[in-house]
Amino acid sequence: MSSAMKSNWTSQLAPAHAPPPAGWWPPAPGWWILVALLLAASLAGVWWWRDPYRRKRRAALRELRAIRAADADLVASARAIESLLRRFAIAAFGSAKVARLTGDAWLTFVAAHGGARLEGQAGRTLLVTAFGGGASDDRESWIAGADAFVRQARRKTRGSRPEKR
Repeated sequence: MSSAMKSNWTSQLAPAHAPPPAGWWPPAPGWWILVALLLAASLAGVWWWRDPYRRKRRAALRELRAIRAADADLVASARAIESLLRRFAIAAFGSAKVARLTGDAWLTFVAAHGGARLEGQAGRTLLVTAFGGGASDDRESWIAGADAFVRQARRKTRGSRPEKR
């Protein structure tokens, strides 16, 4: 074969061209999966953020920070901390379980649910100072114990919900 014939043969081929670009719709299966995962994560995040227990815990921690920042006397601080602990415990565990607890039974309950720093002498000085039996300068121990209680308190059974008021 001659070289003229070879060049003639290649001229008969169709011109080179790329396929048309892919359209944006419908997306590939991977994009559908990504959208479904993002939607599920968003819904889980909203549910987690709006969970009533977590909202009460965040509110209690904000109030505790305000008590810490306040320049109140020891008696006012003790009363505020005791009131906060009581209200949070009733909201988290229900009034049937918490409302009648007093003195050492109340301190044992708080310690059993995360507020171990309020068990013993620190807890007793909190109660004595809050309810008028004298004043003790354990304010930082009270705040630390209350903080631990609010952060760690959990309902014992998953299915139980605190009673509604």
